[in-house]
Amino acid sequence: MVTKPYDCIIIGSGPAGLTAAIYSVRAGRSTLVVSGPLPGGQLMLTDLVEDYPGFPEPVKGSELMDRMRKQAENLGVKFISGSATEVEFKEKPFVVFVDGNPVKGKTVIIASGASAKTLGIPSEWKFMGKGVSTCAVCDAFFYKGKDIVVVGGGDSAMREALFCSKICKTVTVIHRRDKLKAQKVLQDRAFATKNIKWVWNTEVKDFIGKDKLDAIKLLNNKTKKETTMKIDGVFIAIGHRPNTDIYKGQLELDEKGYIAVKDRTKTSVHGVFASGDVHDYMYMQAVTAAGAGCMAALDANEFLQGDEK
Repeated sequence: MVTKPYDCIIIGSGPAGLTAAIYSVRAGRSTLVVSGPLPGGQLMLTDLVEDYPGFPEPVKGSELMDRMRKQAENLGVKFISGSATEVEFKEKPFVVFVDGNPVKGKTVIIASGASAKTLGIPSEWKFMGKGVSTCAVCDAFFYKGKDIVVVGGGDSAMREALFCSKICKTVTVIHRRDKLKAQKVLQDRAFATKNIKWVWNTEVKDFIGKDKLDAIKLLNNKTKKETTMKIDGVFIAIGHRPNTDIYKGQLELDEKGYIAVKDRTKTSVHGVFASGDVHDYMYMQAVTAAGAGCMAALDANEFLQGDEK
């Protein structure tokens, strides 16, 4: 570990973090990326990406992120494997502890993203990207004309179900309660959509298949009856959790735990910036995260120029 502060430390290596790194180093700034627990971010869990500009053919999520990383490395960005475990933003230079080891930065861009909440079933990860997904906008197209399930009863689930209903043959919403938590306008739209079906008081207990998902095992939590449903795909839509635990007490967070930003990408600490899903719970797309990473790097460079005057 070096003791001389980097011009910019970027926490996270998804589309936001790597784009920020590319713009930062191209501005002539010494730039360090802390790769995080899942280098490449959530796109590493996505089989094929069809909505990222510049790729006329579908590209694997892992390949897209590998290309971004290689581009950053070729430009001179430095990488540290490991996770940011603690930060100190009360004094400058800022300190980021990577698995307990400190590195210093004149600016910090937080791009640690958000994690989709999952059901906690071991077989869930076996079929992630092979019939199980946490993003309809990303993956619904692959189930065009097919029968899919959406798990959940909140706003996320209704948005996923409505999006899928325009692409898939049928959408079955499975919810563990007998009524939805989603806002009324979303409920009304979903109930009025003819190809959306409903299964109440029911939980997914297992995912079944060999090389890809073929069926799910269900449990009615009222009758305790177990059934098996053949299905082409499952979208788990029980919300997201921002990866912001280490910033509590260091930065202002909103009521949902996301980093609060003002004036583009600026956080409550002058010189610390945020980009991507760590503050954006509305769009949550690779291309919007990349755009926010660009903005954060430009804002960080502007901050550094002000310090140099």
